[in-house]
Amino acid sequence: MTMTEEKIRQYGDELYEALLARRSVGPLSSRESEISIADAYRIQQRMVQRRTDLGERIVGKKIGVTSVAVMNMLGVDQPDFGYMLDGMIHGDGAAIEAASLIAPKAEGEIAFVLKKDLMGPGVSAADVLAATEGVMACFEIVDSRITDWKIKIADTVADNASCGVFVLGDRMVDPRALDLRTCGMVLEKNGEVVVTGAGAATMGSPVNAIVWLANTLGRLGIGLKAGEVILSGALGAMVPVKAGDNLRVAIGGIGGCAVRFY
Repeated sequence: MTMTEEKIRQYGDELYEALLARRSVGPLSSRESEISIADAYRIQQRMVQRRTDLGERIVGKKIGVTSVAVMNMLGVDQPDFGYMLDGMIHGDGAAIEAASLIAPKAEGEIAFVLKKDLMGPGVSAADVLAATEGVMACFEIVDSRITDWKIKIADTVADNASCGVFVLGDRMVDPRALDLRTCGMVLEKNGEVVVTGAGAATMGSPVNAIVWLANTLGRLGIGLKAGEVILSGALGAMVPVKAGDNLRVAIGGIGGCAVRFY
């Protein structure tokens, strides 16, 4: 049974208000046992609409739940997606106030910057590469408005795929000059290596993740736009962060990215 418009608004507004107040709320999945992924995306749209109504602008999209381990944890067989807004962007070396987030965790990712629109279905890996201006090292700082990250797939989808903020790296390179599957990632926290990974961790290749996103959104009548930044998914485990932490990620052949929390 599809959730009523009234409940969609209620939960979308609740998550938006939790974002503003920097507080968490109980899992939607424990309050609505019949909540579907389709319902959760409608709640996500409401939450994002509340932000754009106040002047924020959509600047890109993100893919989440790209690793087999996370899919198994959430009991799903496909990734999810969320919207990135201009209020989320930080540049390389940014200092971010930890208290501006609720329970932040950092992920090292490859960001794609598009120079052409991509509209599925029917988008191929070659189409993605032809539409990409360049790729960059990136930190996605995920955050959850759901208490203690006690999420099922419907919870993270409704919560805009657990978007927090993102930090773009120090340079952009042509992805056609690289094998994105084998690009190695090293993530350091306070000078110690805490996570390593590679491009293949993201659905076999970050390009596959963008193909999935373009085709999934295309079936919903949504395109990827020239100029948008698309985060292709984590190359390794999430790292909890707090005030005083300094992080750096380096991705072979692409570049690096640094962020600190105060």
